[in-house]
Amino acid sequence: MGSWNERQRTIRSNGADLAVFEYGLDPAADIPVLLLVHGYPDDHRLYLPLIRELAETFHIIAYDTRNAGSSCVTDKLGSFVLQALVDDLYAVLAATTASPVHLVGHDWGSIQGWAAVQDPRAAGRISRFTSVSGPDLQHFSRWIRERLRHPRGWSQLLGQLLRSSYVAVFQIPLLPEVLWRFFLTRSYERATGRAVGNNPVRGLALYRANFRAKRRPPGRVSIPVHVIVPVRDPFVSPSLTDGLNDWVPRLSVTKVRAGHWWPTTHASAFAKLLRKEHNKEF
Repeated sequence: MGSWNERQRTIRSNGADLAVFEYGLDPAADIPVLLLVHGYPDDHRLYLPLIRELAETFHIIAYDTRNAGSSCVTDKLGSFVLQALVDDLYAVLAATTASPVHLVGHDWGSIQGWAAVQDPRAAGRISRFTSVSGPDLQHFSRWIRERLRHPRGWSQLLGQLLRSSYVAVFQIPLLPEVLWRFFLTRSYERATGRAVGNNPVRGLALYRANFRAKRRPPGRVSIPVHVIVPVRDPFVSPSLTDGLNDWVPRLSVTKVRAGHWWPTTHASAFAKLLRKEHNKEF
C-alpha cells in the first residue's frame, strides 16, 4: 500500500469503542497532523481518496464515529448527543497525538467540528478547522431566527427548510429504517461507489438525539476557519455562511462547483486546497 499504509487501533470513549486509523508519515514535531471526521451515512473510508493524496506530507488520523463503520456503542445507555460526539473527538486526540491538529469535517463530521472548536479543550489542540457541508447547529438556529424576522430572507429560509426536510422524516419511527434497508442503501452505494452497510440505519440516532436540543448563541472561534461551500449541495444552502464572520473573525469561504460529497469526488482538488491552507499565513 505504500507510505500511506494503514495502522488501526480501538479507543474507548464514554460507552463506545472507536475504530481509529492512522496514515502517512510518522508523527513528529515538524510534521503537520490532520484529523478527518466523516459524516452521515459514511465512515472513515469517505476520505481514502484524499488520504492517498496527502499521506506523503501529513500524518493523518481518521476514525469511525460511534454510529458508523467498525465503531460501536457498547453501553445500552450510550449517548449520541453532540457533546458525546465531541468527547469522542477529544478522546481520539488524547490517544493519538500531542501536536495541534488541522481538523477537517464533512457533513456531521463538520457539525461535530464546529462544536469541538468552541469547546475549551480546543486551546492548543486544534490549530485550524476546515468545514465542508456541515453547519454549526447554533449558528443554524440563529440563521433561521434572523430570516423569520425579515421577509427578504423568507425565500432563503424556505429553500433551506426544503433541503432539510429529510431530517423530519428521520424522526418517524421505523419508516426511515425500512426505506434505508430496502431501497435507499443500494441507491446510495450505486451513486457513490462506496459500500455503507448498516451505517445509514445506525446513524439515524444522530438526528433523533439532536433534533430537539436547545441551542445557545455560538461562541467566538479565534483559530483560522475555512468553509468549503459546494454550490450544488442538495442539503446545505450556500447562504448558511451568512453571518459566520460575526463570531469567526479569521474566516475564509471558498465556493466549489460540486455536490455534497465533494471531499471524495474531487479529492485531488481538496488535497491541493488543504496543502495551501496549511501553509497559508492567516
